[in-house]
Amino acid sequence: MDLKKLRKTVDSIDGRMLALLNKRARVILDIGKIKSKNKQSTYVPEREKDVYKRLVSKNAGPMSNEALKAIFREVMSGSLQLERPLKIAYLGPEFTFTHLASMKKFGSSVDYTSCETITDVFSEVEKERADYGVVPIENSIDGAVTHTLDMFIDSDLKICSEIYLEVSHNLMSKESAKNKIKRVYSKEQVFAQCRMWLESNLPGVELVEVSSTAKAAEIAAGEKKAACIASELAAGKYGLKILYKSIEDSAHNVTRFLVVGKNYVKPTGDDKTSIMFSVKDKSGALHDILVPFKKYKINMTKIESRPSKIRAWEYYFFVDLEGHCMDRKVSKALEELKKECSYMKILGSFPANESV
Repeated sequence: MDLKKLRKTVDSIDGRMLALLNKRARVILDIGKIKSKNKQSTYVPEREKDVYKRLVSKNAGPMSNEALKAIFREVMSGSLQLERPLKIAYLGPEFTFTHLASMKKFGSSVDYTSCETITDVFSEVEKERADYGVVPIENSIDGAVTHTLDMFIDSDLKICSEIYLEVSHNLMSKESAKNKIKRVYSKEQVFAQCRMWLESNLPGVELVEVSSTAKAAEIAAGEKKAACIASELAAGKYGLKILYKSIEDSAHNVTRFLVVGKNYVKPTGDDKTSIMFSVKDKSGALHDILVPFKKYKINMTKIESRPSKIRAWEYYFFVDLEGHCMDRKVSKALEELKKECSYMKILGSFPANESV
């Protein structure tokens, strides 16, 4: 086959794609005007899920579904900025896993603002300095991020979406070999997730805990005989060599993140609902609150408890369940649950994430 002819065909296809993208963009501008007039949100999670679902159902290949979704993530990211500039607050600094999760959800065209703490992320959204916030909620190895759970006790923000990110830890340094490394920088949780690899490959090396993997990369970039454990994105930012990839002890290290905002999300037909409650102080109280879920055959996918910090031995329970709070069965179950609780709050219903 003639390579020049094939490339000319590709160029012709690219030209048609460009014309269609700009045609799409003009329609998006019209949609933005209608949303602005009706004071509707720019980002609509249920619409986002519908777009991906429809495209994947029509994908005949050879392009993979993940590649297709990555392309349209950027198309939709550019579209969001056309409708109205969107700002996303995330637990920073740059090039941490929360930053990567934010970009996985919103793409590279929106504006991002880095926050030092989870409290700061909530505050940015509550004070309308950001449209949405992205925070970690749990890791498949380390469990729940309790600070995020605690924020929902007092905050009125709603969970709008979830993101699953497969976490890969990399040993990076300015040095060219591991035998030259005397100290390694990273977060406490990262060291815990790479403990066996470090014991086998870098015995006796000093492990120094810092506030973030991005900070670890910054320090390692300025020190001789130093290394860090961080993301590939941080290697590019700070000019570090990746000496070893995927050094985490578990092959399935996944972190779940939440997108928080001010509005409830409409049903998609494949949703989750998060709630929190405290039970009345009586015998069998915890058993009683589980009865409505069994009665209406609603699957609970997660339950966590946190101390109330007001009275000793009093707890809040956080539950994820399948379905939307507007679904008939879920609504009835929550009504019955509320009768058995001293306090109950719906944290949000949102599209269930399909894959990592």
